[in-house]
Amino acid sequence: MIRRAGWFLVMAVVATVGMASWGEYCAHAEDPQPPQKVFKAGAAKSNITPFLDMPIVGGWTSPPATHIHDELWARALVLDNGITQVAIVIVDNIGPSRAVCDQAKSIIQEKTGIPTTHILIAGTHTHSSVSARGDRRLQKEDSFTEYQAFLVRRIADAVRLAVNNLAPAQIAWGATAEPSQVFNRRYFMKPGTPTPNPFGGTDQVVMNPGQGNPNILKAAGPTDPEICFLAVRSVEGRPIAVLANYGLHYVGPGAGNVISADYFGVFVDRIQELLSADRLDPPFVGILSNGASGDVNNINWLQREERRWRPYERMRFVGHLIAQRVHEGLQEVTFHDWVELGAAATDLRIKARKPTPEQVEYAKAILAKPEEAPKYHGHERVYAQRVLNLVDAPDEVDIPLQVLRVGEVGICAMPFEVFAEIGLELKQKSVLPRTFVISHANGHFGYLPTPEQHALGGYETWLGTNFVEIEASVKIVDTLLRLLENARN
Repeated sequence: MIRRAGWFLVMAVVATVGMASWGEYCAHAEDPQPPQKVFKAGAAKSNITPFLDMPIVGGWTSPPATHIHDELWARALVLDNGITQVAIVIVDNIGPSRAVCDQAKSIIQEKTGIPTTHILIAGTHTHSSVSARGDRRLQKEDSFTEYQAFLVRRIADAVRLAVNNLAPAQIAWGATAEPSQVFNRRYFMKPGTPTPNPFGGTDQVVMNPGQGNPNILKAAGPTDPEICFLAVRSVEGRPIAVLANYGLHYVGPGAGNVISADYFGVFVDRIQELLSADRLDPPFVGILSNGASGDVNNINWLQREERRWRPYERMRFVGHLIAQRVHEGLQEVTFHDWVELGAAATDLRIKARKPTPEQVEYAKAILAKPEEAPKYHGHERVYAQRVLNLVDAPDEVDIPLQVLRVGEVGICAMPFEVFAEIGLELKQKSVLPRTFVISHANGHFGYLPTPEQHALGGYETWLGTNFVEIEASVKIVDTLLRLLENARN
């Protein structure tokens, strides 16, 4: 069904039916669905590891990679209920651009018949990968870098391989929690504490203010400790895939200029081990997607940490912990022989955020100073250049928004680093029993704070970190809730 009322909707909905068990991970069973309704699933992965010497993105500089600690992958899960197919691809990348995602989707539709609106492509947001974002967030690329072109084909390959692996299957969903690894990284500071920003002003909150800083008052926002997951297995009980979702920004190697999937890759390896799913045919595929984590990391800023983590140790600890929680949650799930599948997608046109004349003049003055001159803010030259780059940016931008429905689960895809409270609002207001956000999805347009968080300032709200209008999150949440409601009916 296609409707136009300021948004574009493609939906496929059918009736939910019976359930069956999966060994020790099954809690319930019901009579199987009549044979004419067959649910299928397939999973696969393709290697997307870049060459050495390519620039690693994720910090303030982009040093050339000198080592590969673990290979990077595009991991795909395809679901097919006989009426509708959907595909989810999670990529070990900081966040591919919309042009990369669109081109990959076009190839996937051509080769498999899965509609582009039914394909979700997202980055994990590893900070140890090579960029696939393009130079300008608000403008589509006219051409691709060598790595972007490579990534397009490998994303498409992953889905095509997953389609090749489609077989009768059962599916389950559930949730668990791990609150010990999520902390809001934005803090109010005591009166009198310097809180400069790179535009010559001051903010009310500071990102990552230093562990045990005595000037910290309180966190500026919430966190979401929930870990949501989907699990699929063959009708014989062979694990096919687990897709999990957690709102933790990233946890990296801490080992220099290395390529790594960060803790996302550790989770994948560990959940396979816990499920005794090594060397299956077709291979089991574990997947961890990034939730609403734009203002969340796993550092408790209210106390000084005594432990010193060795290289790779912290990401291993966190990946193992999250895998353990998902493994525990799998013991309580109900597997279904057949479920409803649906997809909805729209482009939401919103205003781009442009610099004011005052910001432009300040930026020019900053860049006119000698680099060694005293600085009001440590990153003022970086943001001065970003301000000038945005002068000729478009006034509006079309933001791709998407909803997938899998049984009682709604998945909201957004091309942003989404604040935790936005994900919590969608969970609270969704018409489906369980909903979660996959961020960095179908493009990458910077951070997405709420209007209230914009008023507080801080890194995530700065022009050049945030690129869209201050009211964008309100419009995006409203649109996604409408898509969820229509996908249910």
